Amino acid sequence: MPAPTRHDEAWRYSDIAAVAAAWPLPAPENIIVPAGGHYARTIVQDSGAIHQIDIAIGKGATAAIHVLNIGGEYGRIELNVTLHEGADFKLGGVQIGGNAQTLEIITTVTHAEPKATSSQIVRSVLAGTAIGTYLGKVAVARNAQLTDSVQSVKAMLLDRSATANAKPELEIYADDVKCAHGCAIGELDPMGLFYLQARGLSPADAKKLMLQAFVAGVFEGAEHEEMLIEAALQKLGELV
Repeated sequence: MPAPTRHDEAWRYSDIAAVAAAWPLPAPENIIVPAGGHYARTIVQDSGAIHQIDIAIGKGATAAIHVLNIGGEYGRIELNVTLHEGADFKLGGVQIGGNAQTLEIITTVTHAEPKATSSQIVRSVLAGTAIGTYLGKVAVARNAQLTDSVQSVKAMLLDRSATANAKPELEIYADDVKCAHGCAIGELDPMGLFYLQARGLSPADAKKLMLQAFVAGVFEGAEHEEMLIEAALQKLGELV
């Protein structure tokens, strides 16, 4: 297969030169969670890499993926998830980038059978000329009634030169479902920063504390929660 271009929707915001240098990519990692099983995974992308993972979650099974995307000039996490009857999928993702980094989380979550649930929470903090992208598609099959799916996407820009791209997408063919998505991109609240500084925090510490609150909840309950928060704080410290 030829390398993707910006005409390919899933790669439209990518660092195409970095993708071409890495092409062809190895086959995606394939994970099967058996019926009634549980799968948990922590992914820390801290060196500049492209991860592609296909996950099939069996009947009544659960899977939880926590992602910290912080390293290299170009880092991409791509998840393709298929949910069977009564399965549950949770994604907690944080991207923190500065300078000229390009960081991406790309997901396709397919509710193939009824009564499955999915939740995706993604937070991005971007400085310099960094680009952070979340493209997340939830597809609900015709017979996948009683689907419950939510996407929550927020990005914080520390500099006006940084860019956040967010595209939560729903493709629904069933009629008895509960699906919602929300997206917000903004800057640190100046009144909040003033309040913290008035109580003795330095400007950098005030920013770091607010950013910690912005991202820390994403990792709540993760298998390696403390490690993820510590790595995220270290990266935030480099930006502020």
